[in-house]
Amino acid sequence: MLRRLLPTLMALGCGLLALGWGLVTLQRIFTQEREDARAQVRSRREALELLASEALRTTLDQRMKQHLPALNAAMGDPLLPAEGFYLRFRGHQFLPRVDWPRDGGAAPARATYEELAQALAQGPIPPPWQERLTRLRAVEAALDTGSDARTGAAVEALLRYHADHPLKTDEELPFTLLVVERLRRGEDTPPLIRALVGEGLPEELGGMTRGAGLQRDLLRARPRLTRADFDFLQARIVALSQELEEPSDAFQARVQEAGAGALVLPESVQEPSLLGEQWYVEPGTELVRGLAVDLGALLADLTKDLRARDLITKDGVVRLRPTGVVRPLSSPGLEVAMPGWAAAEADIEARYGLKTLLVAVCGALASAIAALAVVAQQRKYRFVELKSDFVSTVSHELRTPLASIRLLGETLERRLGHSPESGDYPTRIVRAAEGLHFLVENILSFNRIDKGRWALRPARFRLEEAVGTLRDDLLDAVQVPVELRSEVDDVELDADASLVRMLFANLGRNACLYNQRSPVVLTVRAYPQPGFGVTVLFSDNGLGIPQEEWERVFDDFYRLTTTGPEVHGSGLGLALCRRIMGLHQGSIQIASSSPEGTTFALTFPETRR
Repeated sequence: MLRRLLPTLMALGCGLLALGWGLVTLQRIFTQEREDARAQVRSRREALELLASEALRTTLDQRMKQHLPALNAAMGDPLLPAEGFYLRFRGHQFLPRVDWPRDGGAAPARATYEELAQALAQGPIPPPWQERLTRLRAVEAALDTGSDARTGAAVEALLRYHADHPLKTDEELPFTLLVVERLRRGEDTPPLIRALVGEGLPEELGGMTRGAGLQRDLLRARPRLTRADFDFLQARIVALSQELEEPSDAFQARVQEAGAGALVLPESVQEPSLLGEQWYVEPGTELVRGLAVDLGALLADLTKDLRARDLITKDGVVRLRPTGVVRPLSSPGLEVAMPGWAAAEADIEARYGLKTLLVAVCGALASAIAALAVVAQQRKYRFVELKSDFVSTVSHELRTPLASIRLLGETLERRLGHSPESGDYPTRIVRAAEGLHFLVENILSFNRIDKGRWALRPARFRLEEAVGTLRDDLLDAVQVPVELRSEVDDVELDADASLVRMLFANLGRNACLYNQRSPVVLTVRAYPQPGFGVTVLFSDNGLGIPQEEWERVFDDFYRLTTTGPEVHGSGLGLALCRRIMGLHQGSIQIASSSPEGTTFALTFPETRR
């Protein structure tokens, strides 16, 4: 059984290997399609994220250029607002301002102020202050005279002396405050004295180094003052500003601005970056500038711009990916999120899963079909074996009664053959038995050859002897007259004589059965072909075989349909002939056929010496 199934198994194995290779290749194509689709979505997202990053860089750069004058002005003027600005020069942070008063309850500036006020009111004047207070009294005297020229000269002399003889911070501010308080006269206050509160003195009187105005000087001196001195001076400067109707709102706002805190700049910042999603900084060699930014608002504006340009859908947003504190603008970590992309990726995965499932189903179906084919082929061969065994058994069982019938028929024929009362019954019994015997022999021979059980016994014999046995076989087997013509000369064959006899017998009987002429003419011709063997042409004058049936007539159990009387037979005659020729490594085929007869060409291989 396994030997018979081996070709089927090999064919199925090759088919499954080819199919498996094809399915693996198809799966690779599906995988590549999925990766290509993912790459398209990813490239679209990356392009939009790159565009959004570039737009963010452009926006922040423009904002820095727009606020740069205000940032530089805030660094030079402590009265100007500095919220949202960052400026660091040579390691020192100037903006946002982080100048807190020193801790402690001491108040040296207040003590100096009270000492000077008492000296002016009651005397005596301490030695360090004699020249200043003397000049101050001179200004007061000039004011009392009402002479503008004298007053201006006295004020200018006081301020020049004060600029040329600098004092410590906790002495400078109390003295300047005392000067303004002593010399204020409401609307008649000299302009230079009024300038000491707000706008400051001109450059020739020390406006660039000292005398920038009490408000600015106090803000600049804040780190060098204690909290008590700062609060004391701040309260008196505000009161003095209000009395002289000098603007003080900016001064009070800057006082409240104190304590905004230092901004720690990581050393890793080497390019324009975002810090903590709140600051935008541009580092340089010595100077670092920055702006406070509302990154949420910037991203919202960026989202609106992309929507207006139809680059993202209405439900798409630009947002930040979670990263570290420092975000270099070369890669700020922006993410363009759209639900459509998630749906597209899900659709890609769904299509890939469906295709993978189809490939798996195809593989499973192919395996199932292969298994079913093996089972079906096994059952087929089992059925054939059972059929062959049945035929063999029945044929063997038929041999014994057929032999008895033939023996009895021959006995009757010898004893009663010349008796008129017996008629031709004995002859008919013998012929029927002979026909059945021939049929049984055909079936047994076919079965043995088909199952490989026939042991070929080749021997050299003259072809004329096979033609002679055919003449004897047909004489007893058929009722019609037969004319057998032989043109074989002395041709010899190296074959199994019993099989060649069976071969010719089947061809002769078929020629007699499928024939409506009398006599039946059979012609056997032999054509030796050196190097190729012998070709035997077996011709008859029968009904002929249609050309489309030339191959089918050699099939097992195939019987040719005729228009005349019904022809009885097993359909194994020509099938047995082809197997006999195959057993001799030769061939049989129809050389020609027409209503005038049929010629079979039998090719035997070259005879052995």
